Amino acid sequence: MGDTTLPGQPEVDALVFDWGGVMTVSVPEFVGAWLHAEAVDREVYGRIMREWMSRDAPPDNPVARLETGELTVAEFERLLAAELITTGGAAIEGTGLLKRMFGGARPDPAMVELVRKARAAGLHTALLSNSWGEGYPKDLLVELFDTVVISGRVGLRKPDERIYRHTLDRIGVPAARAVFFDDAPANVDAARSVGMHAFRHTTADDTRTALATLGVTL
Repeated sequence: MGDTTLPGQPEVDALVFDWGGVMTVSVPEFVGAWLHAEAVDREVYGRIMREWMSRDAPPDNPVARLETGELTVAEFERLLAAELITTGGAAIEGTGLLKRMFGGARPDPAMVELVRKARAAGLHTALLSNSWGEGYPKDLLVELFDTVVISGRVGLRKPDERIYRHTLDRIGVPAARAVFFDDAPANVDAARSVGMHAFRHTTADDTRTALATLGVTL
């Protein structure tokens, strides 16, 4: 651990990060850019996402099936495109929809630098991501993370507690010595329920401040 832990603070061995909205620019930023570019009816889009992604969404909803690998990207794109319309009432092209939607999900340089520093300081760094396809920058993942857990590869998704336990087993640390960051409150709550330190990510500065409360200075 070196000097990353202050006296009297809980010892932290591992940092676990979500991808979209944590390691990238915010989800509203990149999704909003796509909605604007294709003139997607935002009210319709919002309604569908609430139906498929809220805490009350049925367990077999299309997002859950995509994130666990039950649906292929192409199958999901067809389902989503069938629900969406433009502001002018036109159909949305399904092929390549997720690539277009996530086209602006560029890595956040401040978070990339934070994770680099954490890994250099000897902390185990991990990615825990619910996947909407496999559009991750592979070279960057190799550079930043010791452990990578992608929902579609393991057939589990956040906030299912089993995926957190799977990640901890992969890392090899107890929950109380791992810190988790996600932009979705339900995912943060689930991490806490298994004993991890967990925080909702908003900005790199806020995440750095949260780590400092645990004695980790980066």
